[in-house]
Amino acid sequence: MCRTCIPILTSQRDSRPTEPPAAEASGADKDASRFPVRRILGIDPGLASCGYGIIEVCRSRCRLVEYGVIETSAGMSHALRLLSIYKEISRVVESFSPTEAGMEALYFARNVSSALGVAEARGVLSLCLAEHGILPAEYPPNTIKQAVSGTARAGKRSVQEAVRLLLGLREIPRPDHAADALAAAITHMHACPLPVFSGGG
Repeated sequence: MCRTCIPILTSQRDSRPTEPPAAEASGADKDASRFPVRRILGIDPGLASCGYGIIEVCRSRCRLVEYGVIETSAGMSHALRLLSIYKEISRVVESFSPTEAGMEALYFARNVSSALGVAEARGVLSLCLAEHGILPAEYPPNTIKQAVSGTARAGKRSVQEAVRLLLGLREIPRPDHAADALAAAITHMHACPLPVFSGGG
């Protein structure tokens, strides 16, 4: 297989947040022992670039765990692109064990062929999560903007900056699809204050 036909996975660990003081970290450990810790996977579905982000929530505090993108080349077979997305998101779920998920809902775009590709990727992602016992909640773009930045009219840059502030990061997560995925995870945190388990396995 040629180099351009190999799926690309890029990710960033949680080294980007500023380190909390030792006393504060100790307090967080105590909270974790007294209150349930939620691990939420956010997804920005796409065929060429699928963003994902994982946050951990304890009471009203949230921290970044992981984020990245799954990229597939247009030179690949369509079926292999979907298979790559399925395998990589499976790896993410198995590596970080999220118990909940929030996904940006599909909206109709002028480019019908692009929308169909996103819909297919979304189906593969939903299937993978269901197989792991996670039923993803879906949120329209305006709902995500409202939950993260406080206004449904916020621009992309404003939403990304809000994500950075809420997670205590030094820089805005890159690329954009990863930041969008984290925004979906944060939206789910607000929309579902208590963890919801599907009972699957």
